[in-house]
Amino acid sequence: MFIQGIGGAASAYAPTSTGAIRPRPLDSFVAADSTSASSQVTLSDQAKAAADADGLQTAEDLDRMQKAGGLVNTMANLSPDEKKLYNELVAQGNTEAVRGMNLLALSRMGGGEVTLPDGTSFDPAKTAITPENIRKLFSQMFVSNDGQDAKSFEALASYLDARASATA
Repeated sequence: MFIQGIGGAASAYAPTSTGAIRPRPLDSFVAADSTSASSQVTLSDQAKAAADADGLQTAEDLDRMQKAGGLVNTMANLSPDEKKLYNELVAQGNTEAVRGMNLLALSRMGGGEVTLPDGTSFDPAKTAITPENIRKLFSQMFVSNDGQDAKSFEALASYLDARASATA
């Protein structure tokens, strides 16, 4: 699976219906028919190359591209207001917060409730994108060896904090 703009992210949550799943970085998965390390998929390199080649794309552009390519459509998991937020971040060139939104959209792919390592359960698809929810829930679903996922979620939460302060 290739999710544009996301590299080294791994789902660290356990769907309540299937039990615990050990988190593993996406870039550590090997193709199913492979017997050698040379066929290892490195999503972070692919994502970086795509981002360098295409620049930031709007939610609608990604949605169209993902549908046309038969890829998992993460943008379909965002509401119209959330897509508007995504596009706002793209327009401002806030790549860290855009990456946070991509991770958040990815978190909604599984459907249903998830249980975090601390025992908290929630449904990502039914949970509002707020600074508090990003910090306490969504950010706990992903791990990365380099701390990039946490940085992206914090950039998104901080942007929403600043946006709320500006309108208050």
